[in-house]
Amino acid sequence: MRLRSFWRQLVFLLFLTACAPPAAVSIPIPTHAPTAVAPTFTPPPTPEIMVTATFAPPPTYTPIPAQPVAAAPGAPPELTAAIQQIAQRQPDQFTWTAEADTKLIPNGPVYQAEWLWAVAAPFYTVTDDATWAEIQAGWQAGGGTLGQLIVDEATAVALSHLLGEPGAATMIVPAAERVERLWAQRPSWTIIPFHELQPELKLLTVDGRSPLRHDFDLNGYPLRQRWGWTGDATAVSQLQAAWDGPTTNRQPDRITRVAMSGVTALSRATAYQMEIRGITTPGTAVQPVFAAADIAHISNEVPFTADCPYPNPIGGTTFCSRDSYLELLTYIGANLIELTGNHVNDYGAHNLDRTIDLYEQAGMVYFGGGRNLEDARQPALFEHNGNKIAFLGCNPVGPSYAWAAQERAGSRPCDQEAIFAQMDALRAEGYQMIVTLQYWEFYHYSPTIQQKVDFRRWAEAGATAVSGSQGHHAQSFDFHQGAFIHHGLGNLFFDQMDMMGSLVLRMLDEIT
Repeated sequence: MRLRSFWRQLVFLLFLTACAPPAAVSIPIPTHAPTAVAPTFTPPPTPEIMVTATFAPPPTYTPIPAQPVAAAPGAPPELTAAIQQIAQRQPDQFTWTAEADTKLIPNGPVYQAEWLWAVAAPFYTVTDDATWAEIQAGWQAGGGTLGQLIVDEATAVALSHLLGEPGAATMIVPAAERVERLWAQRPSWTIIPFHELQPELKLLTVDGRSPLRHDFDLNGYPLRQRWGWTGDATAVSQLQAAWDGPTTNRQPDRITRVAMSGVTALSRATAYQMEIRGITTPGTAVQPVFAAADIAHISNEVPFTADCPYPNPIGGTTFCSRDSYLELLTYIGANLIELTGNHVNDYGAHNLDRTIDLYEQAGMVYFGGGRNLEDARQPALFEHNGNKIAFLGCNPVGPSYAWAAQERAGSRPCDQEAIFAQMDALRAEGYQMIVTLQYWEFYHYSPTIQQKVDFRRWAEAGATAVSGSQGHHAQSFDFHQGAFIHHGLGNLFFDQMDMMGSLVLRMLDEIT
């Protein structure tokens, strides 16, 4: 109540003051000044800010396991090796294993490579061709009309996808023993990857078709096998992208075909037949063989002369050829002429010079002889389809007037040590070498002991093949340190005035 009365008095006083005229007011002055009190500032309390950061835990890294890859049993080792190399280069993507869902199989849906198989027999086998029916029957029986079937284990497994299981009589041997067993078990035959053909083996045609020929058509050839991928599509695509292995074991653009021949002497009875039957008549049967070769070799022992007389079919042993006879060599497709013959200078060295002119005009290369000794020492060099091939030839027999000299055309003498050094240099340049010899002549099939020693010496010096160009009578062949040796190929275009056969046997016949 007192408080309410005070507010009423205060309101009333203010009202009167506002309405009444001003009047003097006496305000007492204090006797002393009040003590100043500094204002006290109290800052507002500092707010407490709580910041809480929430971090997600790092993701757990789970590595993607490498894709297992494999190859089916019997896969060519070259294809298997290519897969293994991919796995080695890209271990985070692929791992090689014996069995996997992603693998290379015969006729796999995603194509990768094609393998060609060849039918072969020991080199001296007379049979040239096998029918597909014979091959199938022989595979199932383990032999058949072609003789004993001998294959290595990998081939038996691989071809079981194509031909079924081989017959119980099939001889399965380690690959390293295959050739030896084939020769020991004659008659015999085998099926091998095309690229594993070697000099000791003879390729048999299949229904007349040869993978060595220019015109070989792969379509329809029964011994071909396609290999492809099956499995994870992504992995297969990556494998194909990384593939640097082979896609075939037959590369036509890497094959060089060489046809070698024996004695040619377009003279005497041969020349007479050419005159009466036609210049190209002697070459009719062999022309397809030479035409199929990339390098077609002729050892022509006789010079072309402008004044060569009409041939005498029973003439002597001094020879020349008429210029028109060159048509026979061009007809068969000869492009390499050997000049080691011991009759090259029968009509004088100047006619050999002239003969070389004719060869060069015809686009033919020559070796084993030349316009002088330096020229005669030059090899014939070929580079074809990535293959480097050198031909060297010499005449160890003479006669001396047939040999080239510093200022005389002729055949190359067998300066053996110089030729060996030349071969070393050619081998260092990547050449495969074919050596031909105008050796001593023997009229029997078997070579002499010394002949075998001499020919093998050239193989030991690095020759890929050694061929005897001297033989008017065919002799035997040999294999030595990976080289093919033929001791004497016999006559090609030349008559044989003496009867064929061993002189020893003839002498025995005369004695009895």
